[in-house]
Amino acid sequence: MKRVCVFCGSSTGIDPVYARAARELATTMVSRGLGVVYGGGRIGLMGVVADAALAAGGEVIGVIPRPLASKELAHTGLTEMKFVASMHERKATMSALADAFVTLPGGLGTLEETFEILTWAQLGIQRKPIGILNVNGYYDPFLRLFEHGIGQGFIRAEYRGFICVASSPPALLDTMAAWTAPAVAMNWLDPSQT
Repeated sequence: MKRVCVFCGSSTGIDPVYARAARELATTMVSRGLGVVYGGGRIGLMGVVADAALAAGGEVIGVIPRPLASKELAHTGLTEMKFVASMHERKATMSALADAFVTLPGGLGTLEETFEILTWAQLGIQRKPIGILNVNGYYDPFLRLFEHGIGQGFIRAEYRGFICVASSPPALLDTMAAWTAPAVAMNWLDPSQT
């Protein structure tokens, strides 16, 4: 892994534990020589991740749709900012720039990004580790839903192997570094077809 795409909220949430975890993730990534790819905002956990990584001397690449740049308060101090035309192009660009994905707590956009990248893994579009930083049990309901989907026959059991889960950044990054793609023969689409 050289760069990790971080999905996270444009809010910091109500508990300071989320911002602390975002800072720790960013500084741990930089200490391991990992660059950050993210949604390009300067607010919420997005801004916390970017600022912490930059303060630690790391590479931070933002990807933001031009129409959202001013509305989302685009970060102006990044290593590089890529402006794209749409949300779809944003996700494809972030995926192309990254070797792995980490999901921090966030709202609908964060959930949507995580579900899409999991769907891409299911379809064989990408074979990169997907980490969930389960801060303060935030993703416990999601993980229960995932298991429920397996139990009800809507999600294949081997898809558990797509997700690495930990509650601390060092543990999550260690798990992701050791990750190997599950043996799932599903190459339905290539990235140009997303």
